Amino acid sequence: MCGLSFRNITALAPMVRVGTLPMRLLALDYGADVVYCEVRIDYNVIKTVRVPEVLDTVDFVAPDERVMFRTCEREKDRVVFQMGTADPDRALIVAKLVEQDVAAVDVNMGCPKEYSTKGGMGAALLSDPDKIVAILQKLVSGVSIPVTCKIRILPSLEETVSLVRRIEKTGVAAVAVHGRLKEERPRHPLHLDHIQAAARAVSIPVIANGGSLDLVKTNSDIEAFRRASGASSVMLARAAMWNASVFMEGGPLPLEAVMEDYLKHAIRYNNHAFNTKYCLCQMLRDKVESPLGKQLQAAQTTQEISEAFGLQEFYQQIQDQLQVKRNSLQSCSQLEEPLVEGDVTMMAVRFERREYPPHITPKMFLLEWSRKEKLEQPLYEMVQRSEDRSFQSTVTVESKKYRSTLWEKSKKFAEQAAAVVCLRVLGVPEGRIGEEDSGLVCKRKLNGTAEEEGSKKRHVFETQQEADSAASGDSTKSQKL
Repeated sequence: MCGLSFRNITALAPMVRVGTLPMRLLALDYGADVVYCEVRIDYNVIKTVRVPEVLDTVDFVAPDERVMFRTCEREKDRVVFQMGTADPDRALIVAKLVEQDVAAVDVNMGCPKEYSTKGGMGAALLSDPDKIVAILQKLVSGVSIPVTCKIRILPSLEETVSLVRRIEKTGVAAVAVHGRLKEERPRHPLHLDHIQAAARAVSIPVIANGGSLDLVKTNSDIEAFRRASGASSVMLARAAMWNASVFMEGGPLPLEAVMEDYLKHAIRYNNHAFNTKYCLCQMLRDKVESPLGKQLQAAQTTQEISEAFGLQEFYQQIQDQLQVKRNSLQSCSQLEEPLVEGDVTMMAVRFERREYPPHITPKMFLLEWSRKEKLEQPLYEMVQRSEDRSFQSTVTVESKKYRSTLWEKSKKFAEQAAAVVCLRVLGVPEGRIGEEDSGLVCKRKLNGTAEEEGSKKRHVFETQQEADSAASGDSTKSQKL
């Protein structure tokens, strides 16, 4: 298997809430060879839809519009997607979903947090070597990119060595070893002897992890940690979180410069404001109660964070550029010619919640238009694709059928997409932001009353009917543009 090499590299470790796109790009800017995303739980990723974005990113978006994973071309050959899983089949589904957009996939086998271990994932896997082997073998044989895993050490040297040897036999490209037991925390000393023993026991690259507090404070310490551990490579977590310029040979840079560089990435890629604030606060550490820290903590939006760092002009410039792209994409989508197949009119349309005001949806507009024209209420027919459980909806209005050619992970979004197709073909307003008020939706709808009360629904392969409220897709949940 060719692709990303894990030998003699320095990597940004996977960190929950930290390893998002801005931090990964920052680490690459400063000299990291490989970057890991924060761990993503398999159940959540399976439900996502892969969406190319106006940001020039690829987003994996959950049914509630949360962006579970965002990546871009810049990191494609060096980003490792880390998943939390306890099931070989689910692991392979996730790996196949992200395979074309990442350089490698990694299985988390060291996270001691309850949200991970209670599902048999993370550090819980350390007590079930047979399952570890089953997961890794399934992945290695099922994807074309390298597969790795990250473990914690076991109580004895013999157990740690036995585990890494079994892992090597699965065909993985590398194994990262955090030199602490699953019960231990950063305040506990690192067990270098376990990493050394693991590195001696296998021929695949071993990536040493866990030395941020004790051993790695500057860039020159990285090579010393590599030699002391006997490992091929080094992975940094907290040292990089505190100041990512630790990856620079000439570093570190002043913290203020690092924070500004990070924030610019966060602005460019529309990172969620609360995640951006969290990462910046981690960088401030004991200075979080400084005037800048207090202003940062008080900020609620990316714009307010930008103002705290004097980057309001940069923020506005990026927003203006993105709006131009949005307008261009909307114009192109509206000019797209519909296709007719049998008795169904189709367009390649995806429902984008961010394009509509809160409590307003295309389904609501279609229902009100039908009432105004004294037509029967729209009838939605749903089908589900068995291989990936995606949905596609067809709406019937005045005996004519309309659907999107694109499949959705959510039944609600599939119905909204069908409504968009119908409205665009008919030339009826759909409620998009910036449209002139059509008067189709009365004020009681704007107050969040239930959408499409009494509308008829018929689902093929799905017997349960859903009450689709207008407020169900609250755009405040979204990290997307």
